[in-house]
Amino acid sequence: MKYNIRGENVEVTGSIKEYVEKKIGKLERYFDTPPTSDVNVNISVYNDEQQIEVTIPMTNLLLRAEENHVDLYAAIDLVVDKLERQIRKYKTKVNRKFRQKGAPKHVFAELEREREELAVQELDAEEELEIVRTKRFDLKPMDSEEAVLQMDMLGHAFYVFTNAISGDTNVVYRRRDGRYGLIEPS
Repeated sequence: MKYNIRGENVEVTGSIKEYVEKKIGKLERYFDTPPTSDVNVNISVYNDEQQIEVTIPMTNLLLRAEENHVDLYAAIDLVVDKLERQIRKYKTKVNRKFRQKGAPKHVFAELEREREELAVQELDAEEELEIVRTKRFDLKPMDSEEAVLQMDMLGHAFYVFTNAISGDTNVVYRRRDGRYGLIEPS
């Protein structure tokens, strides 16, 4: 992993940098092959309170956590604990869904196809309002919890799916406050 450590209202010393790299480096044990993604760390100080934000974008998964504490080293420990819980949670949910819904190769193929389609949609949104390409894809029936998991794994702000219970097309999205919203037809 490549570390990008920034300090805001604080100088990032060598010992802080070493401690962050050592603690976050322990997350590699949760992966079969060490991730090659960048690790973005923002350390800031406001009114004698230390804040650390860690973002690790990976394929099909975005790990992000932040923590406030009066002691910077304690904040680093707490944020690493949060990241470990996220990794365990995603691995457990993904493994359970694989066992319930089918073979992993089909699930990964579907995730990859959806990720490509959403990437094309994002590029189209950045362009002018001219529609230059139309994508069609099957909406997989699932519950809102699985849709949130899929959205987080893709690293997107929203996810369109078919509600397994009602059969309606729904959208889950990430709110600015970090929680999730659900849009369903009336």
